[in-house]
Amino acid sequence: MEKTRKLIFMALLVSSGLALHVIESLIPFPIAVPGAKLGLANIVTLLTLTIYGFKEGLTVALLRCVLATLIGGSVSSLIYSISGSFLSLVLMYLAYFYTKNVFSLIGISIIGAEAHNLAQISVASLILQNYGLYVYLPVLLFVGLATGYFVGLSTYYIKQVLFKNLQVVERRESG
Repeated sequence: MEKTRKLIFMALLVSSGLALHVIESLIPFPIAVPGAKLGLANIVTLLTLTIYGFKEGLTVALLRCVLATLIGGSVSSLIYSISGSFLSLVLMYLAYFYTKNVFSLIGISIIGAEAHNLAQISVASLILQNYGLYVYLPVLLFVGLATGYFVGLSTYYIKQVLFKNLQVVERRESG
């Protein structure tokens, strides 16, 4: 029963991440920074990482990237998305599990946002063979501070509500 519950919950996480991705694509970003996004789907990645761990976080992130590409992306968007998600997940994992007492979820999310930006600029530079793109990195890193803060704060509150409600569900089943 526990494996089934985990599988269902992970499917809900993937679908939530996909829904957030679609919603985010409909929101015009107020700052005139091409390529900058809020990163709402990263809420789900960080949540999965903190609840289940790296392997499950990677599974959810990859499924979300592939499904988002199938809905309305391109092969190049998949490459950028997967590279950003992977580096972001690795650094968030290291920060969460090895320096948990140093960084809050907000700090971990900011690390993830900055890693995501770094990975995407690096991949774009390699693909386009234009290392001048790194000039744009400080702008993305600045935006990443704000978006990472928002994603981390959102994840913190969602995790609190989720655990409160999951405990209620577990008590109902056992009682």
